[in-house]
Amino acid sequence: MPHVSEIMSPSPQVIGPEDTLQRAARMMKELNVGALPVCNGKRVLGMVTDRDIAIRGVAAGMKPDAACVSDIMTVDVQCATEDQDSDEVMRLMGDAQVRRVPVVNRRHELVGILSLGDLALRQSHDTDQTLREISLPTAHAA
Repeated sequence: MPHVSEIMSPSPQVIGPEDTLQRAARMMKELNVGALPVCNGKRVLGMVTDRDIAIRGVAAGMKPDAACVSDIMTVDVQCATEDQDSDEVMRLMGDAQVRRVPVVNRRHELVGILSLGDLALRQSHDTDQTLREISLPTAHAA
């Protein structure tokens, strides 16, 4: 099976923890993405999704032009390494119920993003099981 580096999307756009929710939403719109890695330089601090902005931010009464990404981001983020086997990462994505993971190098610097779509488009075997695992409802919301 291919390594993550062979199928990931390289050099993703990132956002800083001090940036506003409004800036994150605008970046997502411009880039046509639903998630952004939150970084300090090249170091991954977390991830923020369009759902985080809507549920943890706006629905909780935060003002998008004043609240910071760090207020709503997910901090316990599972990262993949660029030399990891893609099948292993796909299993981790299913277990963690995530559709994308940041990819880091040996120095723990962000080098890419691996999405379920990347796996589906570029890998020869079926990703149906992983999608089922990701889509299962969980006991916790947001």
